[in-house]
Amino acid sequence: MIIGIADLGDRDVQALIAYHQQAMQAGSPPGHSFALDLSGLIDPAVTLWDARMDDRVVGIGAIKRLTEKQCEIKSMRTHPDFLRRGIAARLLEVIIDHARSEGITRLSLETGSGPLFEPALAMYRKRGFANGDAFGDYQLTEFNQCLHLQLV
Repeated sequence: MIIGIADLGDRDVQALIAYHQQAMQAGSPPGHSFALDLSGLIDPAVTLWDARMDDRVVGIGAIKRLTEKQCEIKSMRTHPDFLRRGIAARLLEVIIDHARSEGITRLSLETGSGPLFEPALAMYRKRGFANGDAFGDYQLTEFNQCLHLQLV
């Protein structure tokens, strides 16, 4: 597997972003999906990586810089044909390493709640993320939760 900065003009990257949007909207009540679409990922505060196997895009993951010391993890998604192969975990490692190298002291994320989100939540918790307060413009509801990882 090769992980690198994603090309937002790549059709395979765009297709996985679109799939991520659809899956998040399908798994969340109306108005409770905050996944970035292509226009949101173009933001210069966002860095998007892709994971490739045999030139096929098998995963994406992004961070958005919120402040000098805090980033938010966005748009983590593994292609459905490649689930349970460690792709998201490897992308997360790259994101955490990048954040540390940039002097980030806190990584945060907002995600859904319920059975559909349990595999991702288990991955985050295994790497030290813990439930915490809402951040940015998010508000906690019965449909979502915020997790944080201190990097120092």
